[in-house]
Amino acid sequence: MKRIVLISCVSMKLKRSAKARDLYISPLFKKALAYAYTFSPHNIFILSAKYHLVSLDQIISPYDLTLNDMSTREIKAWADKVTDQLEDKADLDRDEFVFLAGTNYRRFLTPRVKRYKIPMEGLGIGKQLRFLTQKLK
Repeated sequence: MKRIVLISCVSMKLKRSAKARDLYISPLFKKALAYAYTFSPHNIFILSAKYHLVSLDQIISPYDLTLNDMSTREIKAWADKVTDQLEDKADLDRDEFVFLAGTNYRRFLTPRVKRYKIPMEGLGIGKQLRFLTQKLK
C-alpha cells in the first residue's frame, strides 16, 4: 500500500513557468505542501484545474482557472481525467489517499478511491491555515 497526498492548486502563482512545487506561492499551498510531507507519502500530486494531476517537479505555466467557476458537468469531466491519470500511478482500491483539497477538487474523486483521509474537512481557509500552522509546529 502506498500513501499519496493530493493538494489542490491555488490562485496565487508566479508570473512565469516553474516547477509546480514552486509555481503556487500562497501561504496555504506552502503550508499544505509542508504538511503533506509529514505523512511520509510515496508521492504528492497537485490537483490543477488546468493541468489535472500534476507532479511536483512538472514544469507548468501560470493560469487563471479554478474548479469553483466550473459547472458540475465540467468538474465531473475534470475528475474523470484526474482518475485516469491516478490509475497510472496508484492502486485506487489499495492505496491510501490524503486530500488536502477543497470540496470541488475532491467530491468526484473520493467515491473512486477506497481508502482516503480529509484532515481539513469542513474548515474554511482561515481555519485551514491555523490547522496547518499548528500541525507544523
